[in-house]
Amino acid sequence: MTDTEPTETDTETTDTDTEHSSTADADPDTDAAADTILVSSLEASTGKTAITLALARIAQENGERVGYMKPKGTSLQSNVGKTLDEDPLLARELLDLEAEMHDLEPIVYSPTFIEQAIRGREDPTELRARVTEAFETLADGTDRMFLEGGGEYDIGGIVSLTDADIAALFDARVVLVAPYSRAGDADKVLAAAESFGDRLAGVIFNDVADAAYDTLETDVVPFLEGQGIPVFGVVPREQVLSGVTVGELAEELGASMLVDAGADAYVERFTVGAMGGDSALRHFRRTKDAAVITGGDRAEIHRAALEAPGIRCLILTGGHRPSGAIIGQATESETPILTVQTDTLTTVERAEDVVHSGRTRNVETVDRMEQLLADHAAVDSILNVDD
Repeated sequence: MTDTEPTETDTETTDTDTEHSSTADADPDTDAAADTILVSSLEASTGKTAITLALARIAQENGERVGYMKPKGTSLQSNVGKTLDEDPLLARELLDLEAEMHDLEPIVYSPTFIEQAIRGREDPTELRARVTEAFETLADGTDRMFLEGGGEYDIGGIVSLTDADIAALFDARVVLVAPYSRAGDADKVLAAAESFGDRLAGVIFNDVADAAYDTLETDVVPFLEGQGIPVFGVVPREQVLSGVTVGELAEELGASMLVDAGADAYVERFTVGAMGGDSALRHFRRTKDAAVITGGDRAEIHRAALEAPGIRCLILTGGHRPSGAIIGQATESETPILTVQTDTLTTVERAEDVVHSGRTRNVETVDRMEQLLADHAAVDSILNVDD
């Protein structure tokens, strides 16, 4: 799914320039919930939404009254002329919250908002007051508040509302969600830990591939804990959470399916077929659970993709229909062929949006994440149940 240009109703602006002050210096008089947890992340699309809502659901199942807020809406889509974040909508449904969207998402961190802020037309003090008022409304009558960070942990600096600023504003404990693929990723965790300081409760590594799991558990986790950074868990990669099915991808892209056998296969990544046939085959054989996006008139690329075992579907751009021989080969190998009218670059961008955004925002994903956390993370420690 793709971001759409927000309307001017997304923001409130003033005509005067303002001084930016740090929220870390603020001392708001808020009646906070008994405990506030901010789930932040090193990068976008790390499973932060699913983890936040799964933790909230577990707390609910333990008999707690929970609240939720995403102070900065960053996963934006246009809805009836108003740009909103999808995550609070899912939270309201899953947690059965009676809350208004303007409280669940007090700031729509849209391109329009960012432009206005850079021009000095958004006052950080007024924004802090807006977020604080929403928090107080949502926290009233709760035992615990769950705050979801905005994309990456340092987003919001132009109005002094990074995740670290928000954690300071509400004295929240921070759970940091981190991806992991190589040992050097520990640098990113250390940088985030420095930003959050003593408010960092610990880290959850999520969506960890089998090939990286042992090094993370054996070397990186002990290193981080030796640096005073607790690791709450290492959640393994699951295909149902790491990709979308070919059928779901076709629906989101508005694609026609010329061959639909194999539509339940999962796609986790994309590769563009822009090379010669021999080079393409060597490249495609090195990839796994991928979709090949290429022009509908590139028969040599089509044949190479259909011979590679890791290719899950062909997405043909430009509205071209492949030859009967290609359709026959795809039918025999049960490799779906999708056709779209858009050009290759546009199709790649849209497909990546689907994989990075579409898979995380549904009830089934949160259900599965709840089970994964129960199996692979110290949930009681995160929720301070043992205290």
